[in-house]
Amino acid sequence: MKKPFAVILFIFIFTSVQAQKNKFNLLIGTYTQSCDSKGIYVYDFDSKTGDFSFKNATEKVINPSYLTVSKENNFIYAVNEFGAESTVSSFSYNPSSGKLDLINKQSSKGADPCYIINDDKNVIIANYSGGNISVFGKNNDGSLAEAKQVVQHYGKGINAKRQEGPHVHMVHFSPDKKFVLSNDLGNDKVYSYAYNPNAANTVLELKDSVSVKSGSGPRHLTFSKDGKFVYLLQELDGALTVFSYSNGILKKIDETSILAKDFKGTFSSADIHISPDGKFLYASNRGEANTITIFKILKNGKLQLQGQTSTLGKGPRNFAIDPSGNFLLVAHQYTNDVVIFKRNKTTGALKDTGKKIALCSPVCLVFTKN
Repeated sequence: MKKPFAVILFIFIFTSVQAQKNKFNLLIGTYTQSCDSKGIYVYDFDSKTGDFSFKNATEKVINPSYLTVSKENNFIYAVNEFGAESTVSSFSYNPSSGKLDLINKQSSKGADPCYIINDDKNVIIANYSGGNISVFGKNNDGSLAEAKQVVQHYGKGINAKRQEGPHVHMVHFSPDKKFVLSNDLGNDKVYSYAYNPNAANTVLELKDSVSVKSGSGPRHLTFSKDGKFVYLLQELDGALTVFSYSNGILKKIDETSILAKDFKGTFSSADIHISPDGKFLYASNRGEANTITIFKILKNGKLQLQGQTSTLGKGPRNFAIDPSGNFLLVAHQYTNDVVIFKRNKTTGALKDTGKKIALCSPVCLVFTKN
């Protein structure tokens, strides 16, 4: 009798381990003033089925619109987008329970921070309205020290309504962490900063900058999986620019658009991501478009249009592909939900699963280990 029991026990343990392998934590940052939101939410997400369940949430955190997770998966850092009173916060994070506890916060040193990254030494944020980048040191307990550097951008663009001054929209580490790239929607430039993580105050040193088409408004970028190409999405004209990348230097090699040829309505390009296998690139568009455009990435780094799909909501400001590559989740700022699409890994196509997370004004999705 002992043998069958041992076999059953082994099967049970194996099945449990396999099930856990499919599970990830999904962190969601939200705006908290337009509807009822607690701030940062944690859900359990099954990458095999697309099912989800609520795990935990913060209490009374103001507009944690963008999040980043420490490498050890034990701290979360968030911007608190609140005009001139904006801050950046650190939280302790328990992945198994999903519990987040505020450690401390610091002034963002610029109005309306809209992006955040971190490594072992520093937390770096992009301040949109402030038109600058702020760098904060990390303490051993995960807390944030006061800003050690603020890099101010200057200049404006031809779009008087949106480009009256600099608007830093993103900071992004190069794959080797030797550089930080930054897009400025207000002056139509992408900056490349040499990154000195251990420096006392000159953490970022300007290496180069590249100008893009006037009035295009560079918003978000992403690197190819091999780090040889950079894909830049422009918010104001829907352009998607391909650069070769080497040692902090960008060189334009191609350009396309995320707009359908016959599209005549308002639009506002938003987010850009590459599938985990490096084969497909996705870009979201807001306004009256509310679409995700799908491209196949060719061997020379250029893009081949594969199609376009409705995001089934309004304001797809951010989206994320789960680590398995099986699902793509779209956060809708204005229809207050996260729509879950199944990905075809062969064609890149997206299919609605009928599953969605109802949540106040979700604007940032981050997967972590549970």
